[in-house]
Amino acid sequence: MFKEIKNKYLRYSAIVVFFIIIFFSALQINFLWLFGYSPSYRDIKIPTLRVGSELYTADGKLIGRYFKENRTPVNYGDIAPSIVHALVATEDVRFYKHWGIDVQALGRAVIGLGKDGGASTITQQLAKNLYRTRYNKSSGLLSKIPLVRKIIPKLKEWMTAVKLESNYSKNDILTMYLNTVSFGQNAYGIKTASRVYFDKEVKNLSTSDAALLVGMLKGTTLYNPVKNPKNALDRRNVVLTQMNKYKFLSKDSLTELIKEPIKLKEGKSEDGSDDDSYLRSAVAKYLEKWCTDNGYDLYEDGLKIYTTIDSKLQKYAEEAVQEQMKTLQRRFYSVWGNEDPWYDSEKQKVDYPDRAMKNLPIYTLLQKKYPNNPDSVIAYFNRKKRMQIFTYKGDRDTLFSTLDSIRYYGKILNTGMMTMEPASGKIKVWVGGIDHKFFKYDHVNQSKRQAGSTFKPFAYLTALEQGANPCDKYTDKPVKIGYQDKGETKYWEPKNADYSISYREMSLRWAMAKSVNTITAQVTEKVGWDNVVKYAHECGIDSHLESVPSVSLGSNDVTVYEMVKAYSTFLNKGVKTDPILVEKITDQDNNVIEDFKPKTKRVLSEEIAWLMLYMFRGGMEEPGGTSQALWEWDLWKKNNQIGGKTGTSSDYVDAWYMGITKDLVTGVWVGCDERTAHFKNGEQGEGSRTALPIFAKFMEKVYHDPSSGYTYGPFPKATVPITRTINCPSPRIVEDTTSTDSVIVDSTEFNTPEPTEPVPAVTVEPEVKKEEKKPDPVQNQPAATVPLTKKEERELRRKQRQEEREKKKNEKNNNEN
Repeated sequence: MFKEIKNKYLRYSAIVVFFIIIFFSALQINFLWLFGYSPSYRDIKIPTLRVGSELYTADGKLIGRYFKENRTPVNYGDIAPSIVHALVATEDVRFYKHWGIDVQALGRAVIGLGKDGGASTITQQLAKNLYRTRYNKSSGLLSKIPLVRKIIPKLKEWMTAVKLESNYSKNDILTMYLNTVSFGQNAYGIKTASRVYFDKEVKNLSTSDAALLVGMLKGTTLYNPVKNPKNALDRRNVVLTQMNKYKFLSKDSLTELIKEPIKLKEGKSEDGSDDDSYLRSAVAKYLEKWCTDNGYDLYEDGLKIYTTIDSKLQKYAEEAVQEQMKTLQRRFYSVWGNEDPWYDSEKQKVDYPDRAMKNLPIYTLLQKKYPNNPDSVIAYFNRKKRMQIFTYKGDRDTLFSTLDSIRYYGKILNTGMMTMEPASGKIKVWVGGIDHKFFKYDHVNQSKRQAGSTFKPFAYLTALEQGANPCDKYTDKPVKIGYQDKGETKYWEPKNADYSISYREMSLRWAMAKSVNTITAQVTEKVGWDNVVKYAHECGIDSHLESVPSVSLGSNDVTVYEMVKAYSTFLNKGVKTDPILVEKITDQDNNVIEDFKPKTKRVLSEEIAWLMLYMFRGGMEEPGGTSQALWEWDLWKKNNQIGGKTGTSSDYVDAWYMGITKDLVTGVWVGCDERTAHFKNGEQGEGSRTALPIFAKFMEKVYHDPSSGYTYGPFPKATVPITRTINCPSPRIVEDTTSTDSVIVDSTEFNTPEPTEPVPAVTVEPEVKKEEKKPDPVQNQPAATVPLTKKEERELRRKQRQEEREKKKNEKNNNEN
């Protein structure tokens, strides 16, 4: 077809133009995969800035960010003019005149072989930054050829620059460029850089500040004001000189500004943007599947994530944890002194540091390196080095060996706390531990620990489901339960925490309130431990539960998250609600991408759920209830009601408190990450003295803040007829023993003040009977039950003697009166 053109110059020109068009078309479509990726028309219209996602509380407070490149976009109107002037004067003085390719600069570069500077325009640099035209994924097969691998990316940048110029205004291009460039220190974009280096908003940057930041674009390391302040100062002055040369800065201003030293002020890009946290990690895990299913990248797609967390409640929870854990840590050190706290369930000393050392990956490598020289291995772990450690007085620099560090952290108590609003399914508080910087393990949903007596309510729930009443009576007596284990008959004989037996008849409500192990075991045997497991799972426990006779006494490991979810079923009228941690997700323009709603399922009748709340109230209202330490706090106004359950695992390793108010359910666990570390006795380590105060301090702070939205008040009234017998006041009996609350532990010896508000009619009557005739323990002991051991016989005789002394003392007092 070119033969028809008679003029050979036109013909040759047409041929050249034709092949240029063919070449650039092949370049665009990546013909035969020769050239690599080039931005499509859609890519140009919808540029991707790889913006980090932002994490907010429900009330709009920024608490964290997710990013690979720490970037927060800025609008052109918020950019100081000095930034634009410095950039144009230094990087592309003809920016407003060219169409993406500066022909004059290109000619100069070709003639001078690059000695007089390059020809890259701001638009071309944007194309390179925005679409990564020089990354490996953008390279084609021709990138294997040395010279061609340099030419093709440049040609793609030219082509992309022209596309950008045809679709965007000059101001838009400048804004996109300033939002994409790196300024070192993991600061991407002018807004982040202005905050990191000067702790200022972009619009407040001075001319000197602007010149410094623009100067860094030539080399973020070489001209970094933190690492190389002299180079940064020289480069800043070059930029100022360029601004003067192109009439953006007067001669007098130049003279003054060049004399100024660099004035840095370290800041953060936004509150919470630099620090990791338990909540930030939990949300990332929570959204992992959602992002995969919906094609979003949490770290690059600029999402705005609004959690269900209430910033005020979160603050109060963190304060309560800080206050109580500091006290508990002092107590723990005081209890053990210079003695190691690591003992197994058989009271045998455990060499925890040695075990932990041998579990480290480096230990195996050192053994291979020094196969016949164990002293060299130990010497490595005993070598002192400078490190930063956690303390309650702030992070501290010290000289520690690896073994020193293991010993130190093996004695640190930790905690997990979660609060949920059952009616909405929203998680309001998430405290995964005492300090995420040093303790990454989340004690809300990662750590599984023995639940202790906080698991007992599921046995009483099962009894109610099988037709029992809260007033049904059981006797505190020795129990021996037979069960099959791999075809072999075995027996389990639970003991109360103080190893005493009262032979007292108690209602189910009283027994649960006092956390009597023997009665809980009898209830479990009657209803079937398989059924206890079944109802625990129905209510929200997801972990595997061994179906054994001791299941109700908390022998299985569960998470705080599961326990809060399960307890929330009782407050939510029997409807199990899967907790939600994220309420909604929007894009950068606040368009809603996803609204999260909790999954719900009715698992209990409203009557059963109300009866369980009534049972939980027994912890405060029944004699010797295990929640009565709560009287120490200002929680009892306006007829306020709280239901709860303490729990402590064997050997005082794990301490729990589960608290229920009319609006919220809170779970708290306290213990050492190392399970062989524990308190010595219940006075120091039971749930009522470790975990319960965290709940109490938290709720006190919430109630004292009228703006929190949560107020004092009684539990909701029953909305369905209550057909079970509930009015069965328990006698208030003065005891010399400590009621307990776990497989072995949990004292409840408290001085209980009378409530300031009247107790509802269905609760225990406050009057103490003048004389409570106790039945003869021997006569009340069932004839066909297990014979008493010698220890139990001695305990029984001791109780009889004490009762006789009390009786004589009362008679003497009556005669004197």
